[in-house]
Amino acid sequence: MPHTVRPLEAGDRTAWADLWRAYLAFYETVLPEAVYASTWSRLLDPSEPTWGALALQDGTSVGLVHWIYHRTNWSIADNCYLQDLFVAPDGRGQGHGRALIEHVAADATARGCSRVYWTTHRTNNTAMQLYDRLASESGFLQYRMTLTP
Repeated sequence: MPHTVRPLEAGDRTAWADLWRAYLAFYETVLPEAVYASTWSRLLDPSEPTWGALALQDGTSVGLVHWIYHRTNWSIADNCYLQDLFVAPDGRGQGHGRALIEHVAADATARGCSRVYWTTHRTNNTAMQLYDRLASESGFLQYRMTLTP
């Protein structure tokens, strides 16, 4: 089955928000509406380093991906952080996740990046089966320090 992945467009707000809410629910997270509005604005602003795309199945949005470009001290070229990846349950197992990752990798390659990387929760075994076929696991654990502005 051919996979359609395309950049987010202004008219995608509802489909994007529905998928992002489902992704956040998977990780038992809820964000304020102000964060949705800010994120959506950033994703459509070409001066921002963050981007988004949708996977489509028969014209319906079934998956999303967000990625961010940033400098690194380990390379002259930028890195690409694939921050969010989600495929709705009815679209899973059909190659949409792979197509979304490959979309990001192609964009990062075109921009001269040295690496695409991402994280997932250690219990996300189904997704890790795909990730293990596409990339190597780094062995690093992510730690977070929450800061209050």
